[in-house]
Amino acid sequence: MSEALTRIEIPNTESRSGKVREIFDAGDKLLFVASDRISAFDCVMPNGIPEKGAVLNMISKFWFERTGDVVKNHMLSTDVSEYPAPFSQYADQLKGRSMLVKKTEVLPVECIVRGYLIGSGWKEYQKSETIGGMPLRSGYKMADKLDEPIFTPSTKAEQGLHDENISFDKMKEIVGEEKAEKLKEISLKLYKEAADYALTKGIIIADTKFEFGELDGEIILIDEALTPDSSRFWPADSYEVGSSPMSYDKQFVRDYLETLEWDKTPPAPALPEEIIEKSRAKYLEAYERLTGTKLEI
Repeated sequence: MSEALTRIEIPNTESRSGKVREIFDAGDKLLFVASDRISAFDCVMPNGIPEKGAVLNMISKFWFERTGDVVKNHMLSTDVSEYPAPFSQYADQLKGRSMLVKKTEVLPVECIVRGYLIGSGWKEYQKSETIGGMPLRSGYKMADKLDEPIFTPSTKAEQGLHDENISFDKMKEIVGEEKAEKLKEISLKLYKEAADYALTKGIIIADTKFEFGELDGEIILIDEALTPDSSRFWPADSYEVGSSPMSYDKQFVRDYLETLEWDKTPPAPALPEEIIEKSRAKYLEAYERLTGTKLEI
């Protein structure tokens, strides 16, 4: 198994770091680089998952190419040889896990679409038969497919803070009514197209999160798209209503951490090799199922 790449360093460049990604300034463009870092319970683990960054990057590339007829996106290239200097000289760090993108004015909301009742949505439904304050019919069970996908936006929090679920009316106050309606329409269309396709590959996309920016007055899809880190991916062949399905994401990591006497504050504990390998295998399986190809970087 290859080593996890948890730090990406390009000398004499400006960058900012997220939990798992580095964003480099490339003049009138940005370079997104997905590391192999993994976070759980808002803490970054000290060791990463080999090839995870490449899986997230290349799944995003796959969806950007597939959904360009629904909405334009920020992707320019994933070919390191096409990057401006000095980035083109660092293929050893960037190949497969990086994307040159357009700079946009990021819209301050996250566009969440739910097709199944799970997670915080299920918890809210149990209390009030609502999601995001919107009433749903009675009779749903855990992990049930919703009659129709629903749009539940949230705030886009600063690094280190939590996003907060908001009503659609509140979203209209933040970005304006016309823009909010457009974002909702695009998000639902993207989700439905992706979920229908994924199901033919044996994957249920239970829910997902989109982010958008504006460029020259046009809304475009940015960030990562429809990955196991921004969505819940469930294997269709083991899905059962009434129980929490296994996911193609951090499931093994979260389950392992729940067995520890750890208070979920930094520093996070190191992950054992078995958990790393199981997680890596799930990420790779998600990529291979969706695309029908092996990951090559």
